[in-house]
Amino acid sequence: MLPTDLHPFAALRLTVPRPDGDVELRTGDLEGVVELSRVAARGVHAADAMPFAFPWSDCDPDERARRTLRWQLGGWASWTPEDWRIDFVVRRAGAVVGTQSLEARHFRLLREVTTGSWLGLEHQGRGTGTLMRTAVLHLAFVGLAAVRARSDAFLDNPASLGVSRRLGYTDDGQRTVVRRDAPVVGQRLRLEAADWGARARPAVQVEGLEPARAALA
Repeated sequence: MLPTDLHPFAALRLTVPRPDGDVELRTGDLEGVVELSRVAARGVHAADAMPFAFPWSDCDPDERARRTLRWQLGGWASWTPEDWRIDFVVRRAGAVVGTQSLEARHFRLLREVTTGSWLGLEHQGRGTGTLMRTAVLHLAFVGLAAVRARSDAFLDNPASLGVSRRLGYTDDGQRTVVRRDAPVVGQRLRLEAADWGARARPAVQVEGLEPARAALA
């Protein structure tokens, strides 16, 4: 693991305790990033679906693994206190299952974050997506004093939209983009800090927060 004096996000660990297997989000986990790349190679969505605006997963398994590795390492290399992306490796009951990101632009002025995620096909359908988004929203609102979180998903991705709505996001307009050479409608969503705090949430244990909070304050 990198020392936090070189990278303030290096020690972040978020854990959501669950009786059927804790959900843990880690940064600085190179071994986990390698395993995540193998998870991506095995598939992250059905062949006839495309949940991503940029179809990075439309390639052979070996290239999908390489793209995953490059993306994860790129976020580590490019952060600044104003513009940053934290890519977590997500484990459930110790096994790498996917990734969850928390990202911001002009954070010191706007105090807004956005999220993104995927789970390996073999790990979907267990409620992990909701729990790992809960973890990073807790980090954003409680740990980093964000005022708003944003997300978006295509209308033909009900699983992602369902996670957002279960967590209390509200609709925030639509946009039409080109995906696989065809137009598709995306739904924008937002969640205010006051709405996050207005209801009970699963407990989230946070480690390694202080270096990150100091760097982004």
